[in-house]
Amino acid sequence: MESYPITFRIGKRWTVWWDGDVSITLPETFLAYAARGPDFAGWLDRLPGLLRDLIAEWELVVDGDPGHGHCAVVVPVRTASGRPAVLKVGWPHWEAEHEHLALQHWHGRGAVQLLRADPRRFALLLERLHREDLSPLWDVEACEVVAGLYERLHVPAPPQLRALSSCVRRWSAELAALPRDAPLPRRLVEQAVAIGRALAADDATDGRLIHTDLHYENVLAGDREPWLAIDPKPLSGDPHYEVAPMLWNRWDELASAPRGVRDGLRLRFHTLVDVAGLDERRARDVVVLRMLCNALWRLQDRSDARRVTPTDEYLTRCVTVAKSVQD
Repeated sequence: MESYPITFRIGKRWTVWWDGDVSITLPETFLAYAARGPDFAGWLDRLPGLLRDLIAEWELVVDGDPGHGHCAVVVPVRTASGRPAVLKVGWPHWEAEHEHLALQHWHGRGAVQLLRADPRRFALLLERLHREDLSPLWDVEACEVVAGLYERLHVPAPPQLRALSSCVRRWSAELAALPRDAPLPRRLVEQAVAIGRALAADDATDGRLIHTDLHYENVLAGDREPWLAIDPKPLSGDPHYEVAPMLWNRWDELASAPRGVRDGLRLRFHTLVDVAGLDERRARDVVVLRMLCNALWRLQDRSDARRVTPTDEYLTRCVTVAKSVQD
């Protein structure tokens, strides 16, 4: 493909692509993630060269301002045929290692379409969707959209995926090892341990392709379909595992709503369960387990970890969600 000098802006800096050479300056907000530790910092150092190589090898032309999430940078591009797309390159970690398999398996049905992948470099070329996500929608309306995607996404899982049962077995052991003076209600911890052990022994816990992080910002508007899922962290698992992220996100709206946090959470929960035709008891159990695991992982954070939500407040949120779906 013939290339031309292109200037595009990333954050507050300018980056120039000259004929035969690609120079990429990462956004300052993404570079700040180097504080996560030497592994992430080292990957960030390698990332400009990795993007340059992929753009050249895949004959792409940069076509807009890049953005980023928590673990990946996304560059708008056009392919050799002129098709709008995005180049996504992620930090290598286990949750992202099978993203390409899930997208390949869905083949664009209910999810963003995969155009090309290099799993070794955690690089994906994806169809370009709109920036609009579910955030502007009333939360219950958004729950209806997401619940409608469940049936399309929860197809038989490819055999390469990690099994949810093996994950919950490990998490249950870690929860059980929490000291009795951990800042969590002991009754809830013991309940989550029992749920996790039961799920680990249940054949129905594995077998379906689940997204695991399906929430308001991980569903974007598309041209092929009104709404499409992005950014899966796939497992071979149980569809009931999907519910919890729709409960813990958009927390400020719950806290400020006249109906109160508990009623707001229950309305979201029952909307998801009813529209998707899930088993209420099983969905409730898995929400309890996920919320206590979230609390566990916060307690396992490094002492210097930077978090937007203070730990005490975050633990309170986890307990509130777990209690609200049961009371």
